[in-house]
Amino acid sequence: MDPTGSEGSHTRTGCRQWNTHRVNSPERLRDLLRQHPLVDGHNDLPWRARALVGYDWDALDIAGPTPNHTDLPRLDAGGVGAQFWSVFVPSDLPADQAVVQTLEQVDAVHAMVDRYGDRLGLATAADEVDAVFASGRIASLMGAEGGHSIGCSLGALRMLHRLGVRYLTLTHNDNVPWADSATDEPVLGGLSDFGREVVREMNRLGMLVDLSHVSADTMRDALAVSEAPVIFSHSSARAICPSPRNVPDDVLETLAAGGGTCMAVFAPQFVSPDVWEWRVEAAAAAALEGVAATDLVAFEPWVEQYAATHPRPRATLEQVVTHVEHLREVAGVDHIGLGGDYDGVASLPIGLEDVSGYPRLLAALAERGWSDEDLVKLAGGNVLRTLRDAEAVARDLQTQRGPSLVRFAG
Repeated sequence: MDPTGSEGSHTRTGCRQWNTHRVNSPERLRDLLRQHPLVDGHNDLPWRARALVGYDWDALDIAGPTPNHTDLPRLDAGGVGAQFWSVFVPSDLPADQAVVQTLEQVDAVHAMVDRYGDRLGLATAADEVDAVFASGRIASLMGAEGGHSIGCSLGALRMLHRLGVRYLTLTHNDNVPWADSATDEPVLGGLSDFGREVVREMNRLGMLVDLSHVSADTMRDALAVSEAPVIFSHSSARAICPSPRNVPDDVLETLAAGGGTCMAVFAPQFVSPDVWEWRVEAAAAAALEGVAATDLVAFEPWVEQYAATHPRPRATLEQVVTHVEHLREVAGVDHIGLGGDYDGVASLPIGLEDVSGYPRLLAALAERGWSDEDLVKLAGGNVLRTLRDAEAVARDLQTQRGPSLVRFAG
């Protein structure tokens, strides 16, 4: 052991001896992440690959530097040991198109993992994450971002699970027929009866229920019905930044009581109150020109033009630290994680501009007194425990009931 507590060879081990006398530098924290996987909850590189090059991994070769937030050298520099790749598609698509495009996203992730098989390895369970990480590769999981991706079909949900998808965000920016979104007008006041059935079937499958993007009432309904712990794959504290995409304190408390994990997001509009206020003003200005803020294809280019004449405030790493510490204060250190949302937004906080920045964040927390044990929990230990618990619930439920035959009756 060297004085930092990491093995000099930088091999990945199961070492659990925590240091009390430490140098709180990004370099030392990067060494810590070589022993314990950092599991990021949400990365939109697959959608970027679709939009930029039609999934041509020759044209977007992540083995070297790319113009995006994510590539293999920077994932390595950031100490990322496991990644939930988002298989997002826009939430305003017709149901049949949403399902097909989600399948294309899943296919793209499989193709990416196959192409870079020496650096990436598919994982569909917590034990597989450990095995891929131990092999020196980045464990690659998938999460579907929005209930529109199943087209109101539990059969489609089961097929996504068979293809390796291990969480479903119940909504994206728009309501689905069975659940209210945080950024749409409420219709149901939370989940419908079919929405509750979706949650129960996800519990039976062992697919994590992801409550990022959903309304606070949907959060509460899902937590009340779920038999397994749930996650927020990329959300932060509403008490710090008032975006409805963030999590109220009462929900954080309920989440923790059920064994779940809230993974702090880095997207500036959910981190900085000033950026959130600027975003609200931009959305109002866009609406006057017939552009809806929930229409990402139209709004994102529009807002970049707006920023040229209305300078956008910058979020900072220090503000992310404030969110993480609030999440810890309310939910507890055993129920927090990280979900950067890289390649899902145009810019990131100062100090966290791309996926190489995670050791800087952990170093900042270490400077504030966080122990190595607590940092390992935040980095990935908590969400892996939550996944294992969901898998255990699924094994039990599968002895009690078979696949749900409920159909959406809309």
